[in-house]
Amino acid sequence: MSDIQTLQPKRLWQWFDRLCTIPRPSHHEEKVAQFIVDWAKEKGFFVERDQIGNVLIRKPASKGMENRQKVALQAHMDMVPQANEGSTHDFLTDPILPYVDGEWVKAKGTTLGSDNGIGLASALAVLDADDLAHPELEVLCTMTEEAGMDGAHHLKTNWLQSDVMINTDTEENGEIYIGCAGGEDAKVSLPIQREKNTFAHTYQLSLKGLRGGHSGSEINTNRVNAIKLFARFLANIEQTQAFSFALAEIRGGSVRNAIPREAHAIVCVNDENALKTAVQNFQHLLQDELAMAEPNATLTAQLIEKAEMIFDKVSTHKAIHLVNALPNGVNRYSDVVDGVVETSSSIGVLKTEDDAVTGLILIRSLVESGKQYVASLLSSLTSLCDATVTLSGNYPGWQPHPDTDILRLTQRIYAEILGAEPTIKVIHAGLECGLIKQAYPAMEIVSFGPTIENAHSPDEKVHIPAVQIYWALLTKVLANIPEQK
Repeated sequence: MSDIQTLQPKRLWQWFDRLCTIPRPSHHEEKVAQFIVDWAKEKGFFVERDQIGNVLIRKPASKGMENRQKVALQAHMDMVPQANEGSTHDFLTDPILPYVDGEWVKAKGTTLGSDNGIGLASALAVLDADDLAHPELEVLCTMTEEAGMDGAHHLKTNWLQSDVMINTDTEENGEIYIGCAGGEDAKVSLPIQREKNTFAHTYQLSLKGLRGGHSGSEINTNRVNAIKLFARFLANIEQTQAFSFALAEIRGGSVRNAIPREAHAIVCVNDENALKTAVQNFQHLLQDELAMAEPNATLTAQLIEKAEMIFDKVSTHKAIHLVNALPNGVNRYSDVVDGVVETSSSIGVLKTEDDAVTGLILIRSLVESGKQYVASLLSSLTSLCDATVTLSGNYPGWQPHPDTDILRLTQRIYAEILGAEPTIKVIHAGLECGLIKQAYPAMEIVSFGPTIENAHSPDEKVHIPAVQIYWALLTKVLANIPEQK
């Protein structure tokens, strides 16, 4: 039991605290799914899992609400597993350790899992409550949203019975989302040739301390991608012919949908002093150029045991310049929704394998043609250096529909709670709503949630007062759902 169990609304926080004890990184949600199923059976609810592992629970309407429209609450079960450098946390076995810091709940050294754990906890809390007014409810808990939206991709038709859905995966108090970007994964692979290392010294170079964050909603916030910044450093050395070197390894990031906070390389050199000078010069550049955006960015060089094999000269050249040239960040802003990013791309993971350097890139766009354009850029770029790009996991955007009863109801109640009109928005991030609308085109959907900052990074935190507002909104909307049409 942690101190968050004393927070209000107590029922929601108790459920979130319980979820923190169950490991649930993407692709490893079986424990939490089984826990939810077992609990629902104990409560006597209808509960079922589909072929991909999604969980569906049904609860009858409270007394007097039987003729209201049926509502589904939707949340995903997985979380992004990110830990600080040097952490021994094992996301497959260790619990998340939440704690209260002023008006925020944070986790000790890892992502908190408030994305989408608060939404999941709220749905379970509604199911658990006997004192809330609500229509007939369905709670849909989906699989592996953070790593490809597997659950929503395979959601079967004619399973849900609800007229309305509330998606709980939004992360800003005072905002209601009615649309989101679609996305597609791109895997870039560059074949490499290795040779015996003839250089005298081997160094581990590490770029650390960047803020990271969500590669969708925070792509336009000047947060620097560690992989791209590191490639810039290596490209500058080669282009200026400061000294001869070869790569033995290059890597960075850990999940495709987060802005990488760290990048590393094993570099082999003869001139140690020249390498150290280049590192010092780049550190000065970081302090001058990125003092406000990335004040804690640091580049270090540490002498390590001599590497036996290295990239040959051509492979070193291609790997550095391919990564340096990859499109990354905002590609275009929307012409339709002012201030909203239309199309972007972000390299989230870079790895060195036995015979290739591979990068995982997430392309996002509000329009299908935007994704196709970035894919075309990657195809052109990789063709110039004998690399390849493979596309997968394409999912549609959620097209906004501003004229729905559930939006009008949510907007009215939110204004009453806030004392001001909420903002209606389209988000440049992947919500499952677009895929759900494919399976259930007649369903009306809105998305809202509490303020969560720095999602997908160990700096993740959720605002306690915003959770109170979110719970008040959710429960009042459920109590005021209109009668069936």
